[in-house]
Amino acid sequence: MAETTYETRLKNEESFYKEALLVHDLPAIYHYWSEKYLRPKLKAAGFASISALFTDPLRAACARRQPARFLSIGAGNCDVEIDIAAALTADGHHNFVIDCLDLNPAMLERGVQAAAERGLARHIAPLQGDFNHWTAIAEYDAVLANQALHHVMNLEGLFAEIRRSLRPDGCFVISDMIGRNGHLRWPEALTLIYEFWRTLPASHRFNWQLRRYEAMFQDWDCSGDSFEGIRSQDILPLLLEQFHVDRFVAFGNLIDPFVDRSFGHNFDVNDEWDRAFIDAVHARDEQGLADGTLTPTHLFAVVDLRHGTPSAHLDPPDPARCVRRGIAVDAEAPQAPQAENRLEGMIVELEAERCRLAASLQAKCQEAQFLNDELIKRTEWAWGMERELNERTRWAMALDRRIAELTKSSGWAGRLWNRKQS
Repeated sequence: MAETTYETRLKNEESFYKEALLVHDLPAIYHYWSEKYLRPKLKAAGFASISALFTDPLRAACARRQPARFLSIGAGNCDVEIDIAAALTADGHHNFVIDCLDLNPAMLERGVQAAAERGLARHIAPLQGDFNHWTAIAEYDAVLANQALHHVMNLEGLFAEIRRSLRPDGCFVISDMIGRNGHLRWPEALTLIYEFWRTLPASHRFNWQLRRYEAMFQDWDCSGDSFEGIRSQDILPLLLEQFHVDRFVAFGNLIDPFVDRSFGHNFDVNDEWDRAFIDAVHARDEQGLADGTLTPTHLFAVVDLRHGTPSAHLDPPDPARCVRRGIAVDAEAPQAPQAENRLEGMIVELEAERCRLAASLQAKCQEAQFLNDELIKRTEWAWGMERELNERTRWAMALDRRIAELTKSSGWAGRLWNRKQS
C-alpha cells in the first residue's frame, strides 16, 4: 500500500511539473514585500540579493579550485542554474559544471535547450533521477537546493548523501520552506490569520490557484496527493543535526498566504490600503518571531561540514529558536469563524457567487481578447495577401503587355525577314 502511495505521488509530481514553464513566478505584492523587508535581512547576513545567496558561494569555490563541480537538487527547468552559470562566466570563471538533478525529464530537456540558447550548454549537465533514492556520482564543491527540500520524503538519506559527496571545504546552500507539513498553518498562526482575514475586503478573498472564493481562509494540506510540503517541518531540525550553520536567515509566517500565488494576485502594489495591510501583517510576524510566539516558515542558509566556527545569523531568531516545539496539534487547532447570523451568511454566499462570476467573466474576457488578437493578425495577414495578389496581378498584366509587344515586334520582324528573303 505504501509503495502504491509513493508511486502515485511520484506520477502526480511528474505530471504537474511536466508543462510548468514558470516555476518561480510570484505576484507583484510578493516583490513589494521582499524588497522592503526581506532584502535588508539578506544584506545583514552578507548577501546583496537572493541570487547572491547562491552565486557568491559558487564564485568562491571557483576561485579555490579549477575545475569546480556543483550539484543542484530539484533543478527543474534550470532557470536559476543558468543564471548562476551566466554570472560565473561573466566573472571570468569558465572551468565548472553544474549537475542539475530533477525527477522530470521534460523540465531538464527545457533547461538544456535554454542553456544552449545562451551559450552555456557546457556548464549545465542534466541528471534525471528521484532524489529520494539518489546516489552521488562525484565530489562537489557546493550543493544547491532552491525550493526543493520540501518535496523530499527521505530527507535523512538525502542529507547523508550530500554530506558524503561534499568536499571538506564545500557548502550546502538552501532556500526553502520550513513551516508545518503540507504548508498547513500552526494553530497559533492560524488564529492570527483568521483575524487578519476578517479585515480583508471580499475582492481579496479569491483563491487564484484553486479558482474559488474563500469567505474564510481554508487551511488545507498541500501534500495530500503529491510531495508538496511533505516533510517541511523536519528540514530545519535535520539540518541543525547534520550540518554546521554558517549563514542563516529565517522569516515569514502569517504573511505567506497574502503574498503567495493563491491570494497575492488580489493585492495591488499601487494601492495604499493594500500596502498598509501587508506592512501590518509583516509587523505582526516580526513581533511573533522576536518574542517566540511564532516560528518562521522560510529560510535562507549556507551550511557546511565545519565544526566550532561561529555562525553568522540574525538574532532573533537564531537557528535553534526557529524550530517549533510540540508537534501534536490536532486538539489545539482553531476553528474557522462562521457567519454570525443568517443575513451575514447570505451576504457571504452572494459575495462568493459575485467573485465566481467575476472570475468567469475575466476568463471570458481574456478568451475574447485572445480571439480578437487572433482576428486582427489574420485580417492583417489577409490584407497582406491581397496586397501581394494585387502586386502580382499588376506584374502579370505588365508581363502580358510586354509579351504582346514582343509578339507584335516579332510579327513585324518576321514580315521584314520574309521580304528580304524574297
